[in-house]
Amino acid sequence: MPQVPYTGPKKVPELLMELYEVTPQRTVPDHIKKPPYAAGNNSGSPSVSPFSRPEIKTDQEVAQMRQVCEMASYIRQFAGKQVRVGITTDEIDQIVHDEIIRLGAYPSPLNYHGFPKSLCTSINSVICHGIPDKRPLEDGDLINLDITLYYDDYHGDCSGMFVAGKVDETTTRLIDATKLAMMNGISICHPGQHFRQIGLEVQRVADEYGYGINTMFAGHGIGKDFHQAPEIMHCRNNIPGIMQKNMTFTVEPILNESLWTDVVHHRDGWTVMTPDGARSAQCEETIVITDDGFDIMTKHKPGYFDKQM
Repeated sequence: MPQVPYTGPKKVPELLMELYEVTPQRTVPDHIKKPPYAAGNNSGSPSVSPFSRPEIKTDQEVAQMRQVCEMASYIRQFAGKQVRVGITTDEIDQIVHDEIIRLGAYPSPLNYHGFPKSLCTSINSVICHGIPDKRPLEDGDLINLDITLYYDDYHGDCSGMFVAGKVDETTTRLIDATKLAMMNGISICHPGQHFRQIGLEVQRVADEYGYGINTMFAGHGIGKDFHQAPEIMHCRNNIPGIMQKNMTFTVEPILNESLWTDVVHHRDGWTVMTPDGARSAQCEETIVITDDGFDIMTKHKPGYFDKQM
């Protein structure tokens, strides 16, 4: 497939820095079990240093992770149904926050290193970590909803792409390529495989479509810690490491419509954007390595939690 250069509006960083009102941090009832960084002194700093060595979980630990991952997958679909022209991302955050609490879970992003909201909402040229605010969604806005839940001592992490209003061909192409890159990266996972092969598969898709890959943000191990080893790069790399049964980690490539893969950091301290205004897309699943392959633990199961309402 030939390279398609980005032809959308170019924006200087100053024009990408508009600030919208962010409402106060939402509260979580006392009966909801909280991760260490959100409990006690509320420092927001994880108590365990990430990226030490990959965990090989027990079968019981994997079972616990499956439960929270299924919950996270449901919340991703639930959040996506809220996306429409005119709604603010702050309203989506409120609706999603309440639904997570209804399930008896904790929204992992809330107070993680001080993040002020319960999910990340990254619109158009925002690469990741967008803070829900009072900006209303406009017709054609492309948005990533990044969902992580904490339940029964474990985190489950996933994200998805959604569109407010009309969906055009260029938007569909970017979303489809990002999903394909993620799935191709996941498809080669099995015991004995090198982690770096994931990046090679993602790179092949990005090259075929003519998109850039963001290399600043990576997939990661996940379990009792939100982020832990291994680090999963989504481009060609030589990072060592071999997959083993019962390892759990995310695969979450970020593709940009522009080959310019530098980033601009918003003055809010969290939001990360493309420097030229090119749109960005990310898809994410949490997987576990099985006896002979992998299982996507955040694969959506329609109706699984709806029937418990």
